[in-house]
Amino acid sequence: MAGHGFIHDKLEIKFLILYITARVIEPIPFDTVLDLTLCDDAIDYFDFSECLADLVKTEHLTLSEEGLYTITEKGLKNSQICETSLPYSVRLRCDKNLAACNRKLRRKSQVRATTTRRPNGTFTVNLSLDDDMGSVMDLNLMIPHEGMAREISEKFRTAPEDLYGQIINLLLADEKK
Repeated sequence: MAGHGFIHDKLEIKFLILYITARVIEPIPFDTVLDLTLCDDAIDYFDFSECLADLVKTEHLTLSEEGLYTITEKGLKNSQICETSLPYSVRLRCDKNLAACNRKLRRKSQVRATTTRRPNGTFTVNLSLDDDMGSVMDLNLMIPHEGMAREISEKFRTAPEDLYGQIINLLLADEKK
């Protein structure tokens, strides 16, 4: 164990990893599991890595070909049984970090921008914005250059609501202007 914290052994690290993976809204990569698990100063990288691998071996977690971790039914059951053995302060810190992580994951799934090359050498950029009720906007644009397509995608991801608002304002604007 690394520093001073509330997690004292590898079993508690496993409980914490199960606690985290039971509460994320979608499968997450190694780095995200690591960031969320390092909420206690006593956890070090090597113990974490070993515990994560053990949880996959014991089928508490699955690891997809894309490198994403998901909790299994077995893991959920054991997480529910063991979560109260985690120190309350660790769970509070973890819950705060999980809320921020889930907001980012939800946002990522609601704002999408993809680029596809067309046979004629131009590109189609698809910009999609969803909310909790479903699709808000789905816009396909023909773009002549890949660099432009990439720039449009990046700008859309940072402020999709602005683009949506500007399109609505343009469509509702008085034609005399």
